[in-house]
Amino acid sequence: MSVVGNQRQTFLRLASRLQPHWRALDFPQRLQSLLAAGRAFGSRDRRLYRELLYTVSRYLPWIEPLLQADPERAADVTAWLAADFPATRAYRAALGPAWPPCPGDLTARAAYLEQRVTELFPAWLAGEYPEALSPPECDALLRRAPLWLRLQTDRPEIVAAEFGRRGWVWHESAVLPGAWELRSEADVSQSEAYAGGLIEIQDLGSQLLLASADLPRTGRWLDACAGAGGKTLQLARILGPTGHVDAHDIRPAALAELGRRAARAGLDNVTVLPAAPAGLYDGVLVDAPCSGSGTWRRAPHLKWAVGVADLTEHAARQTALLNRYSRHVCPGGLLIYATCSLARRENEDVVARFLQQDAGFSLLPPALDFGFGQSGPGLRIRPARHDTDGFYCAVLRRG
Repeated sequence: MSVVGNQRQTFLRLASRLQPHWRALDFPQRLQSLLAAGRAFGSRDRRLYRELLYTVSRYLPWIEPLLQADPERAADVTAWLAADFPATRAYRAALGPAWPPCPGDLTARAAYLEQRVTELFPAWLAGEYPEALSPPECDALLRRAPLWLRLQTDRPEIVAAEFGRRGWVWHESAVLPGAWELRSEADVSQSEAYAGGLIEIQDLGSQLLLASADLPRTGRWLDACAGAGGKTLQLARILGPTGHVDAHDIRPAALAELGRRAARAGLDNVTVLPAAPAGLYDGVLVDAPCSGSGTWRRAPHLKWAVGVADLTEHAARQTALLNRYSRHVCPGGLLIYATCSLARRENEDVVARFLQQDAGFSLLPPALDFGFGQSGPGLRIRPARHDTDGFYCAVLRRG
């Protein structure tokens, strides 16, 4: 059998193993375990199969029926829809003409997507974020997300020099200095810049949340749902040496990772706070757990794993978190609410409900809206405009 024939059969075998798990929250972990178990796979093989299998997840309503009825056709369609990277490009070329007529026929692809795009999103999306079903938002949500970096140094030339030596291509964001898109397929975690804490992996949309607020360059802050600390480190950089961030989360493993990242970045104005916070802060960030619908470009399985009941449950939890941590904001202090969700009921509706319940806070307009404008309370960061994940942010001040 030819190389491409072997690759096709391997892809179909992996897809069959994953068939019961396409709609599971742990799909990425199952995929990773499956690829890791393939001892004969090289790194290029893993990149190819990972991209093909994520393509199935991204276009599941189209490809899943074909996997049952016509596996060979399913393999062709998956290859045609996959993102254009060196591994997938070579695989596609070796397969020859697929359906629609030619893998590179972007006009045919665009026409097909437009006709059937609503099938590629859960039914609840139309009521929560109707813009997602029309270009350019639907196009962005169906593309693989780029890799964005945040510089943690005032000497970007050091990072640029290393990237140049490695032959890595990068591009600085036009809207946020210090945000770089890495356009080469590379493991940036193996770079000297990463090991030295000069860069962090953080989506541009995530970076824009704090950049949209007019934050003081000092003060004592609480990051109440810090996770592994992407925004914690960014906030610590913004506040500077006279500011401080207490980072709290209920997950010990996430806080341990945050501590390692802060040490690598050389940030001594971050304290990991395993216990519940006490006292008042100049600012509190509530980056609330959510549906993750803004991350569908990276985690397309979430489209099929999250339903309306989950949105309602998240909204109740988010409102509770705002009520709990708003008590730690000092008079005149700031409360920032953020999610990586596209759903109105997790975003604008939560903020509106909180403001109705607590008259002590008032909504502030974003200091910078980065071209998104403002529709309702807060700032919605839409993926298409700056090629990011989707986010929401609202800044409130305590009277």
